[in-house]
Amino acid sequence: MNLKHTESEKTSTIARYHTGETVAAISSDTGIPRSTIYDWLKDEKSKDTVKKTVSINGYRLLENKVSRLQGIIEILKRVECSAKDPLDVRLSALEALQSQYSVRMLCETLDVPRGTFYNHILRNKRTHTWYAERREELRLEIQRIYDDSNQIFGAGKICAVMRENGIRVSEKMVSELMRDMGLTSIRQDAKDMYDKEQRRYKNHLNQQFTVNRPNEVWVSDVTCFRFNNKNYFICAILDLYSRMVVGYRIGKVNSTQLVRSTFQSVYDSRKPVEPLIFHTDRGSNYRSRTFCKLLNTLGVTQSFSRAHIPYDNSVMESFFASLKREELYRTKYRSEGEFRTVVDKYITFYNEQRPHAKNAYRTPFKKELDSYSK
Repeated sequence: MNLKHTESEKTSTIARYHTGETVAAISSDTGIPRSTIYDWLKDEKSKDTVKKTVSINGYRLLENKVSRLQGIIEILKRVECSAKDPLDVRLSALEALQSQYSVRMLCETLDVPRGTFYNHILRNKRTHTWYAERREELRLEIQRIYDDSNQIFGAGKICAVMRENGIRVSEKMVSELMRDMGLTSIRQDAKDMYDKEQRRYKNHLNQQFTVNRPNEVWVSDVTCFRFNNKNYFICAILDLYSRMVVGYRIGKVNSTQLVRSTFQSVYDSRKPVEPLIFHTDRGSNYRSRTFCKLLNTLGVTQSFSRAHIPYDNSVMESFFASLKREELYRTKYRSEGEFRTVVDKYITFYNEQRPHAKNAYRTPFKKELDSYSK
């Protein structure tokens, strides 16, 4: 006589087996034939094997999805708006990050059509010479084709598509612009290119955030805060020893000049005499030829976070998070002057009055002062 068993009987039987009961004991207690129980266990094992079997393509798709979601989260942390804000607000926020993320990822984050974003960039070019304008137009077209190909096309294919669209350009020019934009094709030599970039933008810090003296490691970043429909960029530098904000400046453009002037003022005031490491993310302003030349002239070792790894500069991320949560998000500023004054007061409070856990709850100022009294 063939017995039909319910799904709940099957589930409870398998569960009993996994708790340590033998098939014989379960069969004797339930009246279910051993062969049936063995078939159920065999089916379960087969299903588990199928679940654990992931194709290489499937793995790469999952890896790309995780990387994309991490990028989106990073962008959302850096912008001062959401997908529900007016289009012009979202466009301005994305424009400030254009050099650091792909257009596809930026537009997806704030729900902006890529065509609209490209048109916005074209309308707001700040270059003046014909050559510079020409290069900017080519950059936008290269970025569009690169994004549309899911980052697969290299310089040769992008050049071919551009020519097909009636754009006169050489493969050499496309290759040069792609290097400037940090665009690489997903191809067999991608790992070699990645390793080369790692050597060029070396991470000397490697998340070692505990140092032995002041002016041993400075860390820096730029954050954006928006009010009255205007963006304000805050560049800050922290001494890793005491977590003291040793300098900051506020600008209306996230430029090389902003980070250069901030660094120069800190260097001139603190006058470090021992070896100094300056660690940042890979923002284009920190990678610019002008800024890198300045550090090289001063004998400062430049260190970069790995691409898309915010934890490599988590001290700066933590400071900016505190600045925004404890001050910027709590106050409605009536003017730019009031905004600048309040930021200055907060940094004084942060340095001189706010205990820091990493300093055994001494203030950054007290931690640094103690170091000179030893």
